[in-house]
Amino acid sequence: MNSFLTRKAVILRAAAFMLGAAMASAQSTPQPTPDVLVLANGDTLHGKLVSEIGGNVTFHSDMLGDVTVAWAKIKELHSSQQFAVIPKGVELQGRKKATQVPVGTVDVTDQKLTVTGKNVPTEPIPLGNAAFIVDEPTVDKLLHHSARFTQGWNGTATAGATIVSATQNQYTVSAAVGLVRTMPNVPWLNPRNRTAFNLAFSYGKITQPAYTDTTTTPPTPVASVVTKSSIFHADAERDEYVSPRFYALVLASFDHNYSQNLDLQQIYGGGFGYTALKTPKQELDVKATIQYERQAFMGTPETNDNLISTTFGASYQANLKFLTYTQGVAYVPAWNDLHAYSLNETNTLSFPTYKNLSFTVGTLDSYINNPPISEPPTKPNSFQFQMGFTYAIKSKY
Repeated sequence: MNSFLTRKAVILRAAAFMLGAAMASAQSTPQPTPDVLVLANGDTLHGKLVSEIGGNVTFHSDMLGDVTVAWAKIKELHSSQQFAVIPKGVELQGRKKATQVPVGTVDVTDQKLTVTGKNVPTEPIPLGNAAFIVDEPTVDKLLHHSARFTQGWNGTATAGATIVSATQNQYTVSAAVGLVRTMPNVPWLNPRNRTAFNLAFSYGKITQPAYTDTTTTPPTPVASVVTKSSIFHADAERDEYVSPRFYALVLASFDHNYSQNLDLQQIYGGGFGYTALKTPKQELDVKATIQYERQAFMGTPETNDNLISTTFGASYQANLKFLTYTQGVAYVPAWNDLHAYSLNETNTLSFPTYKNLSFTVGTLDSYINNPPISEPPTKPNSFQFQMGFTYAIKSKY
């Protein structure tokens, strides 16, 4: 009995010692001094300076979360952490230029910014000349380290469905995934490369059950009738930037459209693109490629076309307050068969609903000038309207 009590006492003393050591270690670890933001109306926030982009300061407060304030509404700002201050007109491309950027603690008073650290200017920096303020660990990560291929992806995933049960039974399902990986993925660094992947499909079926026509003598059995639609698209593109807006690209795409008797269209090619418009709210890219194109049409007999073609395309995105609008257009003429050209256009409107969820409506319009001869005749144009919910995929890199 005494031996058991002795062992128990030893265990309790050891546990108390370990707990005390842990508490002492936690108490000895110095807590970082909070940053201070003083607004023009006198309100003071304590927390952490996150960044400054284009004259807007993002500050994190435990009480309010992330708050974005323009320089004009800030009276004072004092940071205890290290930040890189990137002046207007300076392009951070490579380690040599990065070493010339002021890095240190930041103090703002009288609409002027003072950096205490290394590479600091002798005079305070006017706030209008400070294009970006970025924490030093982020600068080091993006300039001196490479992300894994699985990191840095942003995009959307959309899904929708319709089911009808009546005289005819009908269902339609649709889904789409669009992913883009731009490196670096911040506005204060010029992009080096961009990888994009898109996948979309829509499948539907209308079934008219078999029945007996009793209006005839004798009654006539009528077989069931099934009508289906099937549209599939996938593409991948890799861009390598030659300058901040001009890039070379390679691409591959695959299309199937049952309503146009298109079994599979394959495109493999390369070319050049240019970002004609780029602002925080809008972006417009134009591109031209030359490619090998193979079209396989359904029918008896099957028709196959091997083409040398060009894609002239444009993509546009507008990020407005209550919605996001995207549009893509492409014209694809074939040079060894002038009748084998195609066009397509997509339009999408996304309305934010809750956190990363949005309600989306969109159209897909495609035209193929050389569909095969069939009965009933194949229409060259296919138009599709879709609705569904979209989930935003956001990278943490």
